[in-house]
Amino acid sequence: MDGTALARRVSERTAVLAAKITERTGTAPCLATVLVGEDPASVTYVKMKQNRCAKAGITSRHVELPAETTTEELVAALTALSEDPEISGILLQHPVPHHIDERAAFEAIAPGKDVDGVTMHSFAAMGFGLPGFVSCTPGGIMRLLAEYDVDLTGKHAVVVGRSAILGKPAGMLLLEQNATVTYCHSRTVDLPSIVRQADVLVAAVGKAEFIRGEDIKPGAVVLDAGYNEGNVGDVHFESAAARASLITPVPGGVGPMTIAVLLEQTVRAAAAQAGLELADL
Repeated sequence: MDGTALARRVSERTAVLAAKITERTGTAPCLATVLVGEDPASVTYVKMKQNRCAKAGITSRHVELPAETTTEELVAALTALSEDPEISGILLQHPVPHHIDERAAFEAIAPGKDVDGVTMHSFAAMGFGLPGFVSCTPGGIMRLLAEYDVDLTGKHAVVVGRSAILGKPAGMLLLEQNATVTYCHSRTVDLPSIVRQADVLVAAVGKAEFIRGEDIKPGAVVLDAGYNEGNVGDVHFESAAARASLITPVPGGVGPMTIAVLLEQTVRAAAAQAGLELADL
């Protein structure tokens, strides 16, 4: 499953919409990125997102805070961005330093600017199948499934991982498309036996090549949302590809779609804040 090619097409459409919004309002959509500390991987991710913004006609404002920033200081910074009419969407690069209450920080982001889909408001909207912003990686996974015409009705989808911004929302979005969903996690008994039942497998466990090909059901669709040291995912690609009907590579699969969904949702937020209907642009 070629996430790079699909992300390019999504981003091209996003750029067209961003240009139309800029023409109609005189102001380009703007994504605020917030980074606490200097974690090298996070710095790289933020720069990548800023570069993608520029290519899509989205301006960016970067807020860099020292590693010793308190929860209260981060909440204040995010609240100020939420109240700033020039900001369309807000991305808090995660994870944040351990001493910060990440959930409190996420909740300081106004729902209308939660283009990364990390607030409880967005989580509830995904759970109830209501309009809103999806968590970007699960949203990218669903776009890939749709692009490759994977019919989820009645299929057994197994999600390995239960984080609030990846595993859990991925399962809810799959359920919304009529899949039967099983969540697995670190305390799941006999995980391989459950993985072997999956018609659709979402790997989001954060362990390099944790899932092996011998545990993939022949013909299964495999979406690897992991990214680990050594440029590998949570699934052993070569052995899994020999059994899967469709599989996302790492890199080039789910990752590019995560950023594409972020940019698309930033433009959607900008349109909503300007009182514009995307269908009219």
